[in-house]
Amino acid sequence: MSILTDLSTLVGDAFARTGLDRAYGEVVVSQRPELADYQCNGALAAAKGAGRNPRELAAEIGEMIEADPRLAAAEVAGPGFLNLRVADAYLAETLEDMHGDDRLSIAPTDRPQSVVVDYAGPNVAKAMHVGHIRATIIGDSLARLFAFLGHRVTRDPHFGDWGRQMGLLIAAIEDRRPDLPYFDDTATEFPTVSPVTLDDLQRLYPEADERARADDAFDERARLATVALQQGRAGYRALWRHMKSVSEASQRVDFADLGVEFDLWYGESDVHERIEPMIEEMRRRGVVEESRGAEIVRVDLPDDTRELPPLILTTSVGGYLYSTTDLATLEMRVDELAADLILYVVDARQGDHFEQVFRASRKAGIAPEHVTLEHIKFGTMNGPDGKPFKTREGGVVRLRDLIDMVHAAATTRLEEAEIAAGYPAEERVAIARSVGIAALKFADLINNRASDYIFDLDRFTSFEGKTGPYLQYGAVRMSSILRNATNAGLAAAAVGAPTEPAERALMLELLKLPEIVHRATELRAPNHVAEYAFNLTGAFNRFYDSCHILSEPDPDRRSSWLGLVETTRAVVGTTLDLLGIDVPDRM
Repeated sequence: MSILTDLSTLVGDAFARTGLDRAYGEVVVSQRPELADYQCNGALAAAKGAGRNPRELAAEIGEMIEADPRLAAAEVAGPGFLNLRVADAYLAETLEDMHGDDRLSIAPTDRPQSVVVDYAGPNVAKAMHVGHIRATIIGDSLARLFAFLGHRVTRDPHFGDWGRQMGLLIAAIEDRRPDLPYFDDTATEFPTVSPVTLDDLQRLYPEADERARADDAFDERARLATVALQQGRAGYRALWRHMKSVSEASQRVDFADLGVEFDLWYGESDVHERIEPMIEEMRRRGVVEESRGAEIVRVDLPDDTRELPPLILTTSVGGYLYSTTDLATLEMRVDELAADLILYVVDARQGDHFEQVFRASRKAGIAPEHVTLEHIKFGTMNGPDGKPFKTREGGVVRLRDLIDMVHAAATTRLEEAEIAAGYPAEERVAIARSVGIAALKFADLINNRASDYIFDLDRFTSFEGKTGPYLQYGAVRMSSILRNATNAGLAAAAVGAPTEPAERALMLELLKLPEIVHRATELRAPNHVAEYAFNLTGAFNRFYDSCHILSEPDPDRRSSWLGLVETTRAVVGTTLDLLGIDVPDRM
């Protein structure tokens, strides 16, 4: 049961009895906790429409509900705010409902949707770098939120494996090893071992890209190689499969270290067979135009405030761009996955691209109106200079290097704090990795996703302040209390009415969970969960400091407090899981 839903129903019924819309009875958490637990501001808006004095209306509503056993007080404040303080018995009853519920009083949605979350966006021939971290972390958290609420979620990293970079690499490899059979038009059999490693590809790609900018002939060869690959040239396809394989092997390791999993491992190439039939249907519908040998779809609208270029379907030499494969992928998600909602977790700089794709998909009938398409934009992770985070030499930071960096920093922190000092070496390493990933993820997710933020390794890995390690340590403390209680033969019982201010404050904080989860999902904003997890852990620490749980002489109070610890541990664990953060068994 959500306490806000319960109280909103109570107050809404009172508004309805006065002849007013029950929606005015919405109850929210009080902005002045020293004055009230909750408040209703509806009397101000309702009185204006009804031609009444808002304080008098609020007082009338208050009189109608003040005798309800769920309330200790209903008082008018200011110009017409209705302040509510809940009865301690009701608070305990609602908290105990949460304590005894595996879902912590959050009912699954009664309208489950098929939700596709497109995130991470790794590319073949490139190791993932720091630019992929936000897409991966934010996308993973959103997928977890939707799944927790009972939606059917499909996680898809959508590999970039079919575009210009493949043609550049084919041309570059041919220049270095023209003797390889991949470049022989008559060859029908090819090596089973890749002729290139990921390190080779990472060196070759930037070199080839730079060369193409200065060498028109090489650029043209790369373009033609891309088209030949897409059209099925056997040697190019065989070489492409090698490049895709070595890239994906590295990316799977990085994703595993981040604790991120996918339901699909699709790339642009997986929709290749869809492209020609899709384009033919678009031609039939009359939405395709010819422009300088290319085929385009105009997506500008009469009320646009700035020019939006057309979407290019095919190039003048018959090649496909990632705008084409994005359309085909969208079609596949609608046809095969029955998607109701598709979230594209990609940085804000791709805004125009997704606007083009979304508009073209509507115009072509690829995405029916009932399918919701959203670009989940986010800012950048920046260095101390406020610019995108780079190495000391000015290069792009590889994701693997970033993971190793936070692991090393977490190891140092654990050693400085003498945490896990006596544990086996293997367990200390595992804890350090967990702490490092928690530091990295929480530092990202605590921010509004649209904002940039500064990468500060010292601050992120601290066990104090608004950090992932602080939350992990709080959860481990809760688990330790419960283990010690079990070892001492003490058992948790139903949560009773609060007897201490810190205890009551913790209970009120716990009961915010349902609204937090729904708000974070509706706004596509995991930072609400991150902020809540931090506030809840702080409330627990204040309770722990004020209420000496295991040494409490009153057995009923002690058992109730252990029940409260169990509930808090479950809620903190759930919120951290929604953020993709795990908690070690001990520290």
